[in-house]
Amino acid sequence: MRTLVTGILCGALLFCNGVQAQNKALIDSLRGVLAGPLPDTTRIVVLYDLSWELADAGSYVEAKVLADSMMVLATRTGSENAKANADNILGEIALRLGDYAEARRYFAECLQLNRKSGNERNTAGALNNMANVKRKEGDLAGALRDYLAAVDINQRSGNEDWLGKNYDNIGTIYLQLGDHPEALSYMLKALALRERIGDKSGIAVSYSNLGLFYQQQSDLKEALRHTQAALKTRQELDDQNGMAISYVNIADILNRSGQHAEALQQAEEAIRVSEEIGAKYTLIAAYAYAGQAYEGLGRSAEALSAYGSGRLLAESIDDRSDQAEISLMAVALLTKTKRYAEARRHLDTAIPIARTVGSREMLANAYRELERLDSINGDWNGAYRNHRMHVLYRDSIYNASNTEETTRLKLQYEFDKAEAAAKAEQDKRDALSAEELQRKEMQRNALVGFAVFGIVFAVVDMRRRRRIKKEHARSEALLLNILPAEVAEELKAKGHADAKHFDQVTILFTDFKGFTEASEKLSPQELVEELNTCFKAFDGIITARGIEKIKTIGDAYMCAGGLPVPSSSTPAGVVQAALEMQAFMISRKKERDASGEPAFEMRVGIHTGPVVAGIVGVKKFAYDIWGDTVNTASRMESSGEVGQVNISESTYALVKDEPGLTFAPRGKVQAKGKGEMEMYFVELL
Repeated sequence: MRTLVTGILCGALLFCNGVQAQNKALIDSLRGVLAGPLPDTTRIVVLYDLSWELADAGSYVEAKVLADSMMVLATRTGSENAKANADNILGEIALRLGDYAEARRYFAECLQLNRKSGNERNTAGALNNMANVKRKEGDLAGALRDYLAAVDINQRSGNEDWLGKNYDNIGTIYLQLGDHPEALSYMLKALALRERIGDKSGIAVSYSNLGLFYQQQSDLKEALRHTQAALKTRQELDDQNGMAISYVNIADILNRSGQHAEALQQAEEAIRVSEEIGAKYTLIAAYAYAGQAYEGLGRSAEALSAYGSGRLLAESIDDRSDQAEISLMAVALLTKTKRYAEARRHLDTAIPIARTVGSREMLANAYRELERLDSINGDWNGAYRNHRMHVLYRDSIYNASNTEETTRLKLQYEFDKAEAAAKAEQDKRDALSAEELQRKEMQRNALVGFAVFGIVFAVVDMRRRRRIKKEHARSEALLLNILPAEVAEELKAKGHADAKHFDQVTILFTDFKGFTEASEKLSPQELVEELNTCFKAFDGIITARGIEKIKTIGDAYMCAGGLPVPSSSTPAGVVQAALEMQAFMISRKKERDASGEPAFEMRVGIHTGPVVAGIVGVKKFAYDIWGDTVNTASRMESSGEVGQVNISESTYALVKDEPGLTFAPRGKVQAKGKGEMEMYFVELL
């Protein structure tokens, strides 16, 4: 449900063109103008306006056709500005339909074109939209980074209307991360700005977001008060689309407070208004909350009918994100009413869609429902596997590292602001000093050449220092992306990082069986995308357990526990991470087999022992580990079997008493270059 609520609120504030009232008369008028003879420049403008009106009315197919025509015309006339605008519309349509990869592509091109033309307002808008995509994909830290970049541009350019949108977006990011004080701070900042400039439509959006804030605080009374204030403002503006959104949000709050009859009234009002104005996106959500109200009233058949109406509408406009979301709502009700086969069929539809759109939140919810179904059916292995997948996707959004990254970004942003202010003040003093020097030199009418040389040198030196500072900041950002934080800090403090010996490090190697055969059946892009999907899942698993990623080599993945901080992880944690990786790969293979797509199978090997760790090289340097332990861990992988986790005797000695694990001795197994070694397969109890 959170996805739908957030999506509707974002519909009021995130989309780059802003909310436009659905006006059928205007659409008909624009169609009439478009049908006549027009100069290319005028036709581009009409295509732009009509595309937005149709998109806001939920007519995405026609809107995309017109936006594509606009792109063709813009390309033919060589108008970079028109191409950027076409990219913006096409990206927005893709975002609303849940095609996040396509949305990212269009918005990236839009951002590039606007930066090239120096259009700061539209550059900020494109950054805002890129952040929206990252937010939908679950990359909250990346979204926050882009929102803050948009704030900097809008503050510099004086774009206060957009600044309010940025503040709201940042506030809702912090709300998702659970940083409620920071969320409230930004939301109130947005409201104060909008009240100062008299932006009544924006004020309504701020009230809506404050309603969401109090909803997260479980203060439903305050949530309802703010959401009703948003409705009142939108009624005064005769903003029909905004009114429909407010009705939907009020229905959600009333459902949460157990007032299902009143919630149904609000949902029905939202349905009525949405149908009148053709707001299909809002209509989908109205059906969803009507379904929840029926469910709360014990009217299961009507609830499933409402869910079905919303799902079919989402499917008809290719809105895959909401199609999957409503399917998951229906699954919960079907499970509750013991219609397990139907529930599983809905999940079989929802999970591939959630994977396609890249929504980690929906995947977390889907695996939670699968866990329930498997538990009911007595499939405890399946239930445990799906529970782990649920935790994996849930924690990939809300884990500590995500929160730490956003905190770092926030502190960095404040530091950069303070540094910029100090630099501006210093530049001002430098300018005044230069003026005074020039005045005195002119009075004395001597040594003019030396003074000019000194000034030129100072300017050149200042530019050089600025360039060095900028490059330093960029290098620092790259450093943190390449090296563990502790090693990066040592490198900054000392100018170098010493190699260190670690007595006990647990190394994990993975490798895909049949990678060459699979690569022959997939295009290069499909192959890279599938590798990326698997490795991103592995990244999430090891991050949650404090394990350090070392590198990937082709289809091999290597990580280590117990460094650079020995207490950061345990041998048992590495083994459990390996089991989660295998569970992910087994689940992934089932899904791809069902759809007739090539799938990877994986071997995993683990060994524990001493290593030396440090930075390699000067160009393209990397944090790496060396020692016989690394070679032995690699042999554990190559001597293992598909679907199994193979561990060495030294690792077994450290984890054999770990609760929840069971071991199958393999005896002495021949390992290339190592001779015979004791090995064990490990599984969950």
